[in-house]
Amino acid sequence: MTFSKTIPRALLVFVATFVAQMIAGILVPMKAMPVAPHFLLWILLSNAATVAALSVAAARTDWRGWRLGAAVAAIPPAIFFINLIEGVVFLTNSDVQWARVFLFTLLSSALTVPVWMLLFGRGKDVSPGHCHPFQAQSRAERAWKFVISDVAYVFLYFAAGTIIFPYVKSFYAGQHLPSTVNLIGLQFFVRGPMLIFLCLTLVRMLGLPRLRGAVVVGVVFTILTGVAPLLIPNPYFPDVVRWAHFCEVTGSNFVFATMVAWLWGSPARASAHLAMAA
Repeated sequence: MTFSKTIPRALLVFVATFVAQMIAGILVPMKAMPVAPHFLLWILLSNAATVAALSVAAARTDWRGWRLGAAVAAIPPAIFFINLIEGVVFLTNSDVQWARVFLFTLLSSALTVPVWMLLFGRGKDVSPGHCHPFQAQSRAERAWKFVISDVAYVFLYFAAGTIIFPYVKSFYAGQHLPSTVNLIGLQFFVRGPMLIFLCLTLVRMLGLPRLRGAVVVGVVFTILTGVAPLLIPNPYFPDVVRWAHFCEVTGSNFVFATMVAWLWGSPARASAHLAMAA
């Protein structure tokens, strides 16, 4: 799908997303909480970043119909669920309505499924060089690549966290933090595998050759998992903590997603071979 076709469709999805959120807000009421100045503008900016990133994947993928709509719409609630795990572990003294916020995210995303399907999943032209990066890999290759990806995530998580720790130390002093062993286990066995699966979903949807695909996946993944969620001010994170996490998450997630996409991606010559075989 060309750029000129993608932009107007992405704008329509942006409008539909906001409408879906208003409907979900009515169906899933939450208690009032203090909001930052220009809160609605921050919401719209976060929505715009999310829709732009998802539109890149939707325009590139060779999936169509309900498969495309469901896959794209499932990404935001999946990311929120992954972040919810982290929030429950770290924000022990907050009164975040995690279940209701997740239900709101799930419902508002579900309402956009037919929009994605109708705008991006019908009669689309797919590049003949679209990569299918997992077809030529054996189970053994997938296993060792998964382990390396998981270890890399844990390393980057702690490395980035160590860098910003002086800026958030006083805030987390009032929280009940898990032990280092439990924290490593949480990242290695739970959040790491989930983020790898999300990253590989983007690799498959975008279908780009290894080097170019690694960069694009890195950017899309970072916008979805770091930029969009942390743009919005909230009453639980002071601004200094939020922006520290913004720098931490965007930096580490870009490196992580780029590495995973390169490791799992198909070289350009393999892409050409698959296109000829098709």
